Amino acid sequence: MKQNVYDDPRFFDAYRKLRERDSGLNGAVEDPAFLTVLPELQGLNLLDLGSGFGDFCRFARTRGASSVRGVEISRRMIETAKSRTNDSQIDYVNVAIEDFPMQAEAYDIVVSRLALHYIRDYKHVIHSIHVGLRDRGVFIFSVEHPICTALCEGWYENDQGEKILWPVDNYSIEGERKRNWFIDDVIKYHRTVETYVNTLLDSGFAITRLLEPHAVTEHLKKRPGLKDTLRRPSFLIIAAVKLPNAPASATV
Repeated sequence: MKQNVYDDPRFFDAYRKLRERDSGLNGAVEDPAFLTVLPELQGLNLLDLGSGFGDFCRFARTRGASSVRGVEISRRMIETAKSRTNDSQIDYVNVAIEDFPMQAEAYDIVVSRLALHYIRDYKHVIHSIHVGLRDRGVFIFSVEHPICTALCEGWYENDQGEKILWPVDNYSIEGERKRNWFIDDVIKYHRTVETYVNTLLDSGFAITRLLEPHAVTEHLKKRPGLKDTLRRPSFLIIAAVKLPNAPASATV
């Protein structure tokens, strides 16, 4: 069974409050960086895997996307997204990313924001995305940085409570990790930067940009604590394009 922590009432309520207050790293770090690699969306058919509250789906329509489909495993997230959306060109599908029935060459662009580190079979999902994109279609995704998912223990602090280092261990041992985030035993899947990159290359994509963003100056002035993002990356963002006429062996 696929993990669905966002339908846990305690998790959902805590996460909703975090996003509404914009007190996490999404708005200060991931969002500004993600937008720098986003192409013009005018007239494009877009698929958002792990669409959450539908924020990016609605944003894409303001940028001219002709149609947007959001895929989300959480019923609570889908219900919230629908309640916030009044647009016939946006539809939401309540299904796990791994189980979404991908139609061949249906999309011009696929995005996934901070969702793929919850997915066990990354290779399967990348192959599915390759199938669903048209030639020269764009795939952009963000994940929690592998430096963060390797150990999942957070900062080491001294006796004064000052953060002194971010420990990394078992980096090359990929697989399931459990951590406490609002609730116990939230499962994430650690994989190396090498795996994130080479799986794309082996599946018929060309990488056009790789980012390890930190907080921008504007947000550092408002929230000095974000200086920690200069000490270790929180996110990994990769933009890629589907190569035309990729060898069949590249997509299996």
